[in-house]
Formats: sequence, C-alpha cells, structure tokens
Amino acid sequence: MSERAAPFYCPYCGEERLEPRTGEGAWFCRDCVRSFHLKFLGVGTPREAGAPRPEHEETPS
Repeated sequence: MSERAAPFYCPYCGEERLEPRTGEGAWFCRDCVRSFHLKFLGVGTPREAGAPRPEHEETPS
C-alpha cells in the first residue's frame, strides 16, 4: 500500500497514532489498541438496486 493510501485516523477512536501491520491494508492504532483492515472498493457512488441504468452506460453482454 502506498503512502498516499494511508488512513489519517483510526475508524474506532479517531486518534492519529497509526502503524502499518503485516498484510496489505492492515493498520494498528496505538491509542485504542485495535487493528483494522482497509480495502479500496472503487470511485463513485453505488447504484441502488432496481434503479434504472444511465443512458450512457452499456449493458453487460
């Protein structure tokens, strides 16, 4: 994981004393003593189930 993808704060306590852990996307918070894993899912908003597709989007074949 690159430096650019590093989290700025702990998702549990909000503190900023984070250390990278072994494994991609794994982090440890020194303040609340919790480990967590981050995964990048993509860019943009997810489409709601049953919502019509935008006109410019192609349908899968």
